[in-house]
Amino acid sequence: MLAKRSLLSAGSRSSAVALPPRVPAGRGRLEVVCASNAKFFVGGNWKCNGSVASVRTLVDELNSGVLNSGVEAVCAPPFIYIDYVMQHLDSKKFALAAQNCWIGGNGAFTGEISAEQLIDFGVPWVLAGHSERRALNGESNEFVAKKAAHAVSSGMSVIACIGETLDQRNSGSVFKVLDAQMQALVDEITDWSKVVIAYEPVWAIGTGVVASPAQAQEVHAYLRKFCQAKLGLSVADTLRIIYGGSVNDANCKELAHMEDIDGFLVGGASLKGCSFVTICNAGGSKAK
Repeated sequence: MLAKRSLLSAGSRSSAVALPPRVPAGRGRLEVVCASNAKFFVGGNWKCNGSVASVRTLVDELNSGVLNSGVEAVCAPPFIYIDYVMQHLDSKKFALAAQNCWIGGNGAFTGEISAEQLIDFGVPWVLAGHSERRALNGESNEFVAKKAAHAVSSGMSVIACIGETLDQRNSGSVFKVLDAQMQALVDEITDWSKVVIAYEPVWAIGTGVVASPAQAQEVHAYLRKFCQAKLGLSVADTLRIIYGGSVNDANCKELAHMEDIDGFLVGGASLKGCSFVTICNAGGSKAK
């Protein structure tokens, strides 16, 4: 486990956006804990990208990469390419994730795919609550939480995404927003051993703007304290909280060094095999 680092001494970037005070007025401080007994986790969200040719190239690049033993890596291709990726991606290195699933079981839900179908097909992971789906599809905190809970109860593991918009950050409501998103998950999910929390500040997704290591650590530490208060020390100690938002092969090592950052959810950089492998290996020495 890496040694603890003071947030005051951690570096910052000029492109970083200022965070509100570490603990809002009226909130008590809890013991700071970090995830243990779990591998560094990196998910690659390919989003709505790719073609038959580019997916073949990407899979070949990923297969040729060498991963540290201390990392758990997951790739989330578009649904239409899952079968090809499943057949050709090295399953000893990378697991598969779906980018979304329906809130319930099978039925008259045109265009949806259920967690049961994904499990039947052999897909163990699924994303829930990505900011793009929250914004473009109107998915509420409660809808995301019910979807995540159903996926877990169906036997899937879930990467549950949370994060604030720039307007919410500028208004000083970051922690209020995160509290509401997390509380919805707490109210629905009963098995947290199958959950990874991905903190993705919306203002940093695909923008090239990334939170400084100190800023990201501050929010991750806050989320772990929230989990300790709501779910207990055991869950908070083992829950992996990963960071997403313009993570690339140039900034990943510094971010990975932060105590409460247990991995990454990667967007654009996951479409380049060499870059994604580099990001996966950024936390190799941090394996708990």
